[in-house]
Formats: sequence, structure tokens, C-alpha cells
Amino acid sequence: MKKSSISRRNFLGKAATAGLAGMVVQPVMTGYACEEKENQTYNSLSAKVQMQFMRPGQLEEALRQFPTIYVPFGLIEWHGRHLPLGNDALKSHAILVKCAEQFGGVVYPPVYFPSALYDEESETLHPKENQWKIDMFSALFNSIKQTGARVIIGVSGHNIMQQIALINRALEPVIADGTITGIGLWEVSLSMSEESSSDHAAKWETSNMMYLYPELVDMSVLGTGPLALDMQPPDGIGGLDPRIHASAEVGKRNVELCAAAIGRKAKELLETLPENQRTFNKSCICPDQWWLI
Repeated sequence: MKKSSISRRNFLGKAATAGLAGMVVQPVMTGYACEEKENQTYNSLSAKVQMQFMRPGQLEEALRQFPTIYVPFGLIEWHGRHLPLGNDALKSHAILVKCAEQFGGVVYPPVYFPSALYDEESETLHPKENQWKIDMFSALFNSIKQTGARVIIGVSGHNIMQQIALINRALEPVIADGTITGIGLWEVSLSMSEESSSDHAAKWETSNMMYLYPELVDMSVLGTGPLALDMQPPDGIGGLDPRIHASAEVGKRNVELCAAAIGRKAKELLETLPENQRTFNKSCICPDQWWLI
């Protein structure tokens, strides 16, 4: 999706008109007590492409096959009474896991960060208020570059243009030498259609979580009365009524389309590099070559 001066509310309004299977895991017995099932949260997505779960040899093999690292971004934010506060990063992370399973590459753990500060109806990033965030992300991307990756894709589940501008600004000095490339995206930037869109805790985001993390969704708290669907209190929901329009099936299709579009973009980006810059550029993932991010 090309950049445009679209505010979050306008984006949500447009998205609203566009017409991984979670698993409940049994409570783990600790040395103290067995926690209540409803208080447990587990990532049931495949661990084989998630960097934090990989051993060094597995990371090396994955990057030799497809030298791409995906970085999911989000923040802690109100998403109605029925969805988890970490929805944005959980959503982008899960979609990227599905993407990596299909196309290859490795997914960095979810990054929770403060929202980019901006003026309504403007894409302008406030230099002083956002520079420390840009510097922090540039440092992260540089560390990822040193891992041997050739493509970095930063995906924000917080759907405002300023978040993507922030990611792309942070990528600029990292990719400047032409040995690596990258881009910042929303999860739906490349798949926006009647079957793939976003909103704020309404049809689309609720459907995503019903599919990916059903144990984290509680529709009963929304009740049966009228909801404020224009991002206003007391509900803080933007889009179509999730009680009517959301489902795991809608979420599954949206996730599939998002993941496939991002994977195709990763392949396309890799092919834009000179042929001698398209492969994993370390002799190994080992202490004399690489240590940490």
C-alpha cells in the first residue's frame, strides 16, 4: 500500500466498510501451585520459526535457506473490553509466524513500543519526541543485520501511518550500504481487500484473535446493548460490531492473505539485491562470528 496522509480514524472507517488455530493448553504445575486455566496464556504457534525458541544451528539453517528476519511491532493499548491489551503485537507476530512457515525466514519476538507521536491528519514524525525510538529501532535492525540476514521486514499491528514511517526511518541507515534491504508494513498493507482488512477491536481484529488466540477473547463482556463503534468511550471500538461480524473463519482467511502477501514481498525484496548479496553472509552462527541481538 502506498503512503497516504490517512489518519487512524479515517483508516478504520475505510477498513470497516471493506467487506492460527489457537490451542488451550493444560495448566502447568509449578513448585507452588497449579494456576487457574483461565489465567494461563500460551503461544501455540509453531516454535520452529520463532527466534527465541531456536537453537544456533536451527537459526543458521533457516537463514541459509531464506535470509529474512521479520520483526513484529505493537503496543499495549485498549482494544475494547473483550480483547487483550497486547493485541497489535500478538496479531502481527502470529501472522509473521504463519508467513515464515510458508515462505521461510525467522520471526523476531514481538516488540512492544510507545506509539509514534504525530498530529492528526499528518504523517509528520515529531523529531524530538520520536528520535530516541528511531535510534532504538536502528540499533535493533543493525544487530539483526549482523546476524547475516539480507531482508528485514518490520510489521506493525498498530495501524497508523506514523508507525510505518518510524520503522522505515530506522531502516534507512541500516540498508544504505546496499548489502541488505527492508521495509516497514502494516499487516494488511499488501493484502487489503474485502477479505483482508483491519480496524480497532471490531470485526477484523476480533476475528484475528478468535482464530489465533481464542482463549484470550471474551465476547460476553460486550453484552447485548448498543456499542460505541466510532472509537469513543465507553467501548473504544472502531469498525463493524464484532458481535455480529466477527468469526474465527473471517480471521483465518485474513491471516492467510496477510501472511502470503508479506512472504511474496520478502522474496521480491531479496531479488532486488545484487546476486552476491542474496545469501546468508556469515560462515556460521557461532561465538567467533555472532553472539546476540
